[in-house]
Amino acid sequence: MYVLHAMPDTAGLVVDCVLREMGVPFRLHLIDRASSEREAPPYRSLHPEGKVPVLETPDGPIFETGAILLWLGERHPGFCPPPGSHERAAFLKWFVYTNNALHTTLMELFNPERHAGSQEAVPAFLATAAGRMSGQIALLEAMAASRPDWCAPGRPTILGYYLSMFLRWILSFEASHPANRRGEDFPALLALARSLETRPAALAAAEAEVLGPTIFSAPSY
Repeated sequence: MYVLHAMPDTAGLVVDCVLREMGVPFRLHLIDRASSEREAPPYRSLHPEGKVPVLETPDGPIFETGAILLWLGERHPGFCPPPGSHERAAFLKWFVYTNNALHTTLMELFNPERHAGSQEAVPAFLATAAGRMSGQIALLEAMAASRPDWCAPGRPTILGYYLSMFLRWILSFEASHPANRRGEDFPALLALARSLETRPAALAAAEAEVLGPTIFSAPSY
């Protein structure tokens, strides 16, 4: 049995959805944000920096969301093009781009004080990061609009769920935030998110993390 260590409404959500979609037995361990559990030696033995998510597997603990998803995709076929397949190269470039570019930018937008250098520099930093996010999401929107098999509405894949979680994050910015966007700005990604959030796996993850029924297309808190 896998054990997923996560905090509610963080990157562990995509792993939670994917594990449920795969139908594999796992235990979800939700960590209280206010607790010191991630600082304690037992957790640091799973992740040396005390971050989430972490997936305990027969091969040992895995951290970094992208690494967990790729490992699961290879261990449980059907959720991404397998190694050696014709579609693998195109899938990998967009998966890694999503992980390296969009995920990184969104983390900067949620935690600008860690990156701006000073509190006074935060507004300019946010404006720059929001512009970068717009360019990245536009590229991913164009990719999704082309409807590749590994990122098409109605078909659960690790990249489809990953992008849908990020749409949730983008739509959660307040109206006054420079990164605030509407779902209608990304029709292909919105269609993908809406098709996945109605699946039993996503609904079960939403219930477990108390996130509401439309977790990707219309976040509620």
